[in-house]
Amino acid sequence: MEQQQHQLTNCSTWSTAPKLHHLLHQNPQRIAFSNGRRQKSNQKKKSLNWRMRGFGNETPVLVVKASNGGAGTDVVETAVVDRPKLRRFQVSQGHPSPFGATTRDGGVNFAVYSANAVSVTLCLITLSDLEEDKVTEQLSLDPLTNKTGNVWHVFLKGDFKDTLYGYKFEGKFSPEEGLYYDSSKIVLDPYAKAVIRRGEYGKLSPDGNCWPQMAGTVPSFDDEFDWEGDLPLNYPQKDLIIYEIHVRGFTRHESSMAELPGTYLGLVEKLDHLKELGINCIELMPCHEFNELEYFGYNSVLGDYKVNFWGYSTVNYFSPMIRYSSAGIRNCGRDAINEVKFLIKEAHKRGIEVIMDVVFNHTAEGNENGPILSFRGADNSIYYMLAHKGEFYNYSGCGNTFNCNHPVVRQFIVDCLRYWVTEMHVDGFRFDLASIMTRGSSLWDATNVYGVPIEGDLLTTGTPLANPPLVDMISNDPILRGVKLIAEAWDTGGLYQVGMFPHWGIWSEWNGKYRDTVRQFIKGTDGFSGALAECLCGSPNLYQKGGRRPWNSINFVCAHDGFTLADLVTYNNKHNLANGEDNNDGESHNNSWNCGQGVPMIYMGDEYGHTKGGNNNTYCHDNYINYFRWDKKEESSLDFFRFCCLMTKFRQECESLGLNDFPTAERLQWHGHAPGVPDWSETSRFVAFTLMDSVKRELYIAFNASHLPATITLPERPGYRWDPLVDTSKPAPFDFLSSDLPGRDIAVKQYAHFLDANLYPMLSYSSIILFLSPVDP
Repeated sequence: MEQQQHQLTNCSTWSTAPKLHHLLHQNPQRIAFSNGRRQKSNQKKKSLNWRMRGFGNETPVLVVKASNGGAGTDVVETAVVDRPKLRRFQVSQGHPSPFGATTRDGGVNFAVYSANAVSVTLCLITLSDLEEDKVTEQLSLDPLTNKTGNVWHVFLKGDFKDTLYGYKFEGKFSPEEGLYYDSSKIVLDPYAKAVIRRGEYGKLSPDGNCWPQMAGTVPSFDDEFDWEGDLPLNYPQKDLIIYEIHVRGFTRHESSMAELPGTYLGLVEKLDHLKELGINCIELMPCHEFNELEYFGYNSVLGDYKVNFWGYSTVNYFSPMIRYSSAGIRNCGRDAINEVKFLIKEAHKRGIEVIMDVVFNHTAEGNENGPILSFRGADNSIYYMLAHKGEFYNYSGCGNTFNCNHPVVRQFIVDCLRYWVTEMHVDGFRFDLASIMTRGSSLWDATNVYGVPIEGDLLTTGTPLANPPLVDMISNDPILRGVKLIAEAWDTGGLYQVGMFPHWGIWSEWNGKYRDTVRQFIKGTDGFSGALAECLCGSPNLYQKGGRRPWNSINFVCAHDGFTLADLVTYNNKHNLANGEDNNDGESHNNSWNCGQGVPMIYMGDEYGHTKGGNNNTYCHDNYINYFRWDKKEESSLDFFRFCCLMTKFRQECESLGLNDFPTAERLQWHGHAPGVPDWSETSRFVAFTLMDSVKRELYIAFNASHLPATITLPERPGYRWDPLVDTSKPAPFDFLSSDLPGRDIAVKQYAHFLDANLYPMLSYSSIILFLSPVDP
């Protein structure tokens, strides 16, 4: 190990070391030491055993005997030294904030929270030693000098090149008390900015281990990235068109022809596709560090191996998914961090915002049978929601529930979100199973949360809170309040809060009711015409009373979880046999059939009609089932992809399709087969309306979900006539009559005899858009 001359370090107090070094090698000084601290001159004779923790070597001992020399001075009588290898770090007390490893004052400050550990050891590991599961250097923290409150801390100066770190926590291993301390485990700092071990996606460690030892990256003063003046785009949310995307799946298929397929940089290569599609916001499926080998096992159905492809099982919330980078663990993960920054910068250059899908409802540590990786090893009883005998609440359906409203945990979440906004430049977040963030924490009480008791406040663990402290903190944070905040307003414990999520006027929601209503109406279910009308107005029944706007509703029909758009209208039932679970997994209630307002969201691949063969739960497939098929996109470029591009462009052009408030009767009129006579009966499968638009004058939009065609009468508009724009019953490219379409005039003439009579024929299961044109005198 590298030695530094004239430097001797103490595990607890660095300031004494140079003095002692001078004492031993120069003229004797009138000073004595006890446990590394300066003593008063009138103390009795003492001896000192000052131990330096070795790094895989025997612990050397330095013995200094001192006595009172009279005249108010201490004199060293003897000095017996068992000389150790000199370490390469200067050590001092450190600071309790900020949490994590932070560069400052020419060194690195380490601070970690643990309320119940009795001792903490900082482990420093080189890359080469990590691969051999060795600890390079260890430093025991002195609870007297390296602990403030429940924060353990130390400051180091030295050469950190290719150095990683983790902690050992010593304390009770008592699951019935919620404690899982195991000093043989090296656990990750929850605040680590990069997590290092396996650098290649899907590849096991050399010994076949799916969970090899991991460590965090020590930050460097050389960590720099040229943002080139990048600033937030700050689009009004009402103008967004969101595209849910999987980083690996987007370019992993060979047809992508990407130079770096399956990576952040591979996605950069294809950003122009999203711009062409009219997308101005991408929502990245989980990109926090997770272990794709979590479910690793042979799948006999497909003859490959199951992985955690979606990534909803976080190991660390500050670290990007290292194996989505082309750099892997090169430069201890710093290059991977820069690849994420480059992706975000390049997206912004193309006018595309970036939202992260974050999973603060549970972690990869699972239940009592899961691994000790980070939070569990640091302080299980703080980070997880526990019952009185240490059992794990499971509102996430994944074994544990993050204790979101505990003061320490909610501060951790806010710190993490702030990091991704300030350091990584993301534009917002979609919170997976966000209703868990509204549940009371373990041992929840008003005094703990608010500082004062509340009369009659007898909430149990997991009880939904009207004003959850975490959501309150995020909503009123000076940094986070200005970004997009989207809640998946339900959890697997039965808490469904669509339209009722605590919002402080700024939170949006994945509108699951919109999804279900649109699916039911389109497949021809009775009784949904009125509900569809509500959806087309931005769901005022859900959001208007609470003071929110149409843009608080994120409107989607399909997402990663469930059928693709093509499969939704192709399969009656799920076909999940390829998962190897006998078709027992996945949602059975799909509202599928083989045959407005708010913020639209598109799922990756739906723009060309991607199929997963009827599989509605493809969480475990790293193969063609989940890969974007660029060859299929090219095949559809003249039909469905063209249609999608034209529709997004049309929406952006229409002022009335992105209103800041709910439409009123002055702007919107409802119609049926005849003007002004809407049919809201139980058996109605027809909805039509006109919408005043400052750009397009007026639009007529209708949906016929009946199995029967209908000839509709259009509203009279003297001096104008209705011209066709969209008719989904027509073959491509005549389903969208764009101005540059060859043969457009001939196609329009085919409608002429109907439109001259103010009529329009609608086929079954179709929708139309008409617009007003002045009549030529």
